[in-house]
Amino acid sequence: MAYRAIRSLIVLTAAVALSATAATAYAAQDGGRHASPGIVTDWARAWNGTEPQALGALFTADGTYTDEAVGVTFRGRKEISGWKARADALIAGVHVTVRSTRVDGDRITVQAVYAGHLKGAPKPFAVPMTTVLDLDEHHCRIASDQDHYSLATVLAQSGLPADWTPPTT
Repeated sequence: MAYRAIRSLIVLTAAVALSATAATAYAAQDGGRHASPGIVTDWARAWNGTEPQALGALFTADGTYTDEAVGVTFRGRKEISGWKARADALIAGVHVTVRSTRVDGDRITVQAVYAGHLKGAPKPFAVPMTTVLDLDEHHCRIASDQDHYSLATVLAQSGLPADWTPPTT
């Protein structure tokens, strides 16, 4: 009986040591930084706020915003601000919660939760979202934003049919 306990302890100790070594080796190879840069904080604040121009102002003059789930791309601050205004009109309490970020040169990958309540839908939604932000050369403005989330999951959580489309007014 004592032999089994000692053997289990040795195996457990070896497993912990190997895990620590593997994690250290992975971290040494990982060239990216894990951080929450100010631009990400400003981006989330703009999405969570009620001023569409606050989102547009974060972009370069010719910046692009692509919503991959819906299949639309907007160019320039005015169009991007207009998309935020449309989102606010369509989604009550639209909210982005940043979970983690990864910085690699001029690119920031954001893992977040995208949530809200589509107006007229029986239930709210909260879905995982990955956003890829490419920054300008000075890292002070967004040159490109690509949002990736599942529209099918948004509609299912909202209690809407898969072929639902937003009202045109």
